[in-house]
Parts: sequence; C-alpha cells; structure tokens
Amino acid sequence: MRPILEMKGITKTFPGVNALDRVNLTVMPAEIHAVVGENGAGKSTLMKVLSGVYPHGSYTGDIVFEGETRTYRAISDSEKDGIIIIHQELALVPLLSIAENIFLGHETAKNGVIDWFEAFRKTQDLLKRVGLNEHPNTLITNIGTGKQQLVEIAKALNKQVKLLILDEPTASLNEKDSETLLNLLKDFKSKGIASILISHKLNEISKVADRITVLRDGTTVDTLDCHAETVSEDRIIKAMVGRELKDRYPKRERNIGETIFAVKDWSVYHPIHADRQMIKHVSMNVRAGEVVGIAGLMGAGRTELAMSLFGRSYGQKITGDVFVHGKKVDTSTVEMAMKAGLAYATEDRKTFGLVLIDDIKHNVTLANLEGVSNNAVVDDMRELRVANGYRSELGIRSPSVFQLTGNLSGGNQQKVVLSKWLFAGPDVLILDEPTRGIDVGAKYEIYGIINRLADQGKAVIVISSEMPELLGITDRIYVMNDGRFVAEMPVAEASQESIMRAIMKSWEN
Repeated sequence: MRPILEMKGITKTFPGVNALDRVNLTVMPAEIHAVVGENGAGKSTLMKVLSGVYPHGSYTGDIVFEGETRTYRAISDSEKDGIIIIHQELALVPLLSIAENIFLGHETAKNGVIDWFEAFRKTQDLLKRVGLNEHPNTLITNIGTGKQQLVEIAKALNKQVKLLILDEPTASLNEKDSETLLNLLKDFKSKGIASILISHKLNEISKVADRITVLRDGTTVDTLDCHAETVSEDRIIKAMVGRELKDRYPKRERNIGETIFAVKDWSVYHPIHADRQMIKHVSMNVRAGEVVGIAGLMGAGRTELAMSLFGRSYGQKITGDVFVHGKKVDTSTVEMAMKAGLAYATEDRKTFGLVLIDDIKHNVTLANLEGVSNNAVVDDMRELRVANGYRSELGIRSPSVFQLTGNLSGGNQQKVVLSKWLFAGPDVLILDEPTRGIDVGAKYEIYGIINRLADQGKAVIVISSEMPELLGITDRIYVMNDGRFVAEMPVAEASQESIMRAIMKSWEN
C-alpha cells in the first residue's frame, strides 16, 4: 500500500538553532499516526513545515503527498490538498457563531451574497458528524473547550480533509471530552481519513495509535508499530528521553513544619453574573515544606479560587480571610498579594504568565524589579546575573538569556515562569496546571523544582487535572466540586477512586 504522506530528510534551522535535522515521517492511508517527543524535539516545527506555515524554500527535504512531491508556500496550499492542521491554540472567533466560524474564509455565497440557509444546513450536517447537538447560531464563547475542539474538526471536514493533524488536542480537555475526541479519530479512520496526533498524554496515544514516530533533539529516533509489538509507555519514554525513567515522580524527604498559609470562609461571586456564587465558603491551610494538591473536574472552581486569592484577579463580592504566618493579610490587589508573600503561576503561561515578545532576562525579573534596581533604575548587569543564575539553577535550555520566551519550548517557558516567581521571594506558591502541555522528561524536572521549593520551607499549592500527578507529588489533597471543598485526605490514603468517590458523593448531596 502506498503511503498517503512521506516527509523525507526534512531539515529546518532558525538563527542559532537546528530545529529539524533530516527528519523522516511516513503516514499510511486511514492510519492514526502519533508523533511524540520532549518539548523542543521538533514536533510542531515538523507539522508547520508540512502545512505550509514554514513555506517551501525555508527548509530542505521533500514532502510527498498522495505520490506527488508538493511545494506548499502557505496553509491555503496544503488545505487544497486536504491537509488540515488544528493547533493547540484554537483558531476560532469567540463572538461569532458556530456556522460563521466553520465557513469563515470559505463562505457559501451566490452572486456575492452569503447563503445562510445553505450554511446552516451544512453546519448541522457537519456537527452531526462530530457528535455535537448545538444550534449553528450558538456563539463559540458559549460552549466549552471540548466542544470548541469538535467545531474545529467540523471545519476540517468542511474542507474535505484527507489528513488531519491535531497538535495537543486534549491538553485542555477533561477525561470525558478527551474520550469523545479520540473515539472520533477512530471513526474517521474507519472512513478512510488519516490522522497525525501530537500529544504528551502517552496513555491516550497507546489507546488509538497504529504507529508512533519518536523525535528527539530534532531527529527521528524510532518508529514503533503498535500492531506488531506491545508498545508500553516506558518503551515510548525511553525513546523520547534517551534513558529509562524508573520513577515518574522524584522522591522527597518530607520535613513539614508549622502552618504558613490559611484561608477561612472564602466566598466569590461571578465577575459578570453577580448572583452566581463560584466559590462557596472554602477554608484550607498549607504548612511549611508541604505540597498540597487541589483535585477536581473541569469547572469545579479551582482556578477561580486561585485567582481570587491572588489579588482578587477573579470575581466580585469576595469575602473571607487570608492568613500568612498566622497574621491576617490584605490580598485585595496583585501588588498587595505579592507583598503578603503570595505567588501565582497561571495555567495559561502564554497569555498571563510571560511576555512572549521579550527575552528570558526581562521575564525572570519582571515580578521583582526592585531586586535588580538602584534608585528606581534597573541595573543591567545585576539583572543579567540574576537571569543567568536561574537559567543555570532551573536548567532553562536556551542559547542565552537574551532568547525570546516565545521561541522556547513549553517546558522551558514554564521554568521561566517559575524563575520569575522564585525571584520575587514568596512564602506561598500557587501553581495552576504547572505541567500542562509539557513532555514527560520536562515534567520530571518541574517536579524536582517543586520538591526543592518544599525543601526550602515554602508552602506549595498544586492545581492539576492529572490525578496521578497529584498522587505522585503532593502530601495532602483537597477535593473540589461545584465551588466547595468536598473532601480532604493525606496522599497516603488517597487514590483516583477515592477522589472520584468524593466528587460523586457531593453531587448526591
């Protein structure tokens, strides 16, 4: 059988960086082909070459699609051949309807006038194919992330997709939405559509992939046939990182002290809908050297709680008290929260955590400019020393601290976020989805940083949608559902089953 896609000897360089070095990739018709690798391995770069984001001439090597050599100079060129890429950051317009988004740039028109009746009819057919029951007039902003992913796939179907590329499609989805999307890929496979799946969630890849290509440092190191052999997660990890990870979660000697951080009777209302209570009388505490997890399903209120605590960045009509080292503190603004010793690493590092068009050096010192200033003037040499120190300590992989953060891999971006808050000198760190979109090797490094923070006597709060992660790195877990804490348990007594049981029980009550 002839491959639907062959990428031969693809080499792509950026100033100072060899992103891809003679990479080969072959995809068969009606195949789900996974591409895995650490952050910075070249996965997204390879897909951008394939889709024309990086045009022909900006790389060397050949793209052969359906038996013919192709020279894509723009995304529109690859889309004409039926190659559709769905990026991790969805390309939907929030205030347009589902129908308007699906046909944006591909309008159904007669004599220059849009035929809305035809657009709605086709939209209903497309939504039915992806399992969505929403009305075509529904605004994108009014549906969840999982359904938005399905709208993106409906857009791809409208463009007569032959090869669907999904870059981290389940990174922001809960388990139910992830399962729906993966089942949809299987359905496409049965109908002759090939897919390339980029994901860090190895358990999902093991469920659906026919073959797996592993990239490491911009080169192809292995292609695994899931039908010819049993491909375990450990086997994939070894190919990705070049070594075995015997323990996914680094061990830590626990030395837990007195309570550093406490919240009492904290309540928050929705920032727009003033009658909708989002956080309902939450109380919690964290001790020195303790890593406390907050578990819960999407929409439970975990991020809303964290943001409201950190300078009341979310919500209105906020009541309750915050204590640091036993003293009541004012956290009514971000500045006051930082002054009280709090730091918050947001789940959306690209939008709220970093200035992507600025370099590592400026990002590291951004939350504590006083620490590198003399009489309100930034000392460039002191700032350089600080940034280089954190680059070395946290293992930020870059040519120098003058590298733009937007050009770093996800794992290295997360290390810059952590560096920024560490330099601010907090007593309490709230880490919201600290390993989202990060490969298994970089996750291990982030876990090591969290352990070091706890060893230094910091109070660390970790919000994560990955229950195995919380069970692997925390000392104690609060379970959240519908804006309130419904259980608290030491990690030694916790399990995925006990956490889900607590959530289900709260619904019954």
